[in-house]
Amino acid sequence: MSLAGKTVLVTGSNRGIGKALAAEALARGAERVYCGTRQPLNHSDERVVPLTLDITNADQIQAAAAQVESLDILINNAGIMIPDVPFDPAILEKHMAVNVHGSNAVTQAFLPALIQSKGAVVNILSVVALAPLPFFPSYSISKSAAYTLTRTLRAFNAATGVKFHAVLGGPIDTDMTKMLDTPKASPEHAAQGIFDAVEKGEEDIFPDPASAPLGGMWEGSPDKILERQFAQLVQG
Repeated sequence: MSLAGKTVLVTGSNRGIGKALAAEALARGAERVYCGTRQPLNHSDERVVPLTLDITNADQIQAAAAQVESLDILINNAGIMIPDVPFDPAILEKHMAVNVHGSNAVTQAFLPALIQSKGAVVNILSVVALAPLPFFPSYSISKSAAYTLTRTLRAFNAATGVKFHAVLGGPIDTDMTKMLDTPKASPEHAAQGIFDAVEKGEEDIFPDPASAPLGGMWEGSPDKILERQFAQLVQG
């Protein structure tokens, strides 16, 4: 899928990787980029359409879906990452509300438009969806749940033609990860890697130097083999 002439919606696009994804979509020739943010957004490019969109607010989600006439690519980027050591169930609830239920609510609201365009959903997750980061248990749990949701929707909606991509990135240099003392990829580099993989049709995307080595092994992993086997039950 080329982005040229496409319509893209990016949630959480006011900063970090969301902002970089919106900019990269424009650079690749997107016809229109809807930028979903909780606060008003000003942008100089006339192809950008700001959307007031708190992904935990059902009314705002429905209003945004009504405003967007057509859509080719939905990027669920909005999320939270709160440290909670020791593990705090109340913090887990907050992560699940945004990282899982919020993203799913947005997906369901825009799914009819994506079915019509035979488009794609890109869920920005993390390698912690595959193995937990001990200092961020609730974040890890929520991203793992979001990955399972992505794969489930991928199989369930296979007949519709909508593609579901999971971005399993390593550390990206954003405000969310500023407390992590580790090498990080730039948001711009990650955005380029994400769209390169989407254009190639890759289901599970490892877009940065830290995560890329996993990508070479993932297609033949037991998890991926089992996912394909289970998917056949729906497709059959």
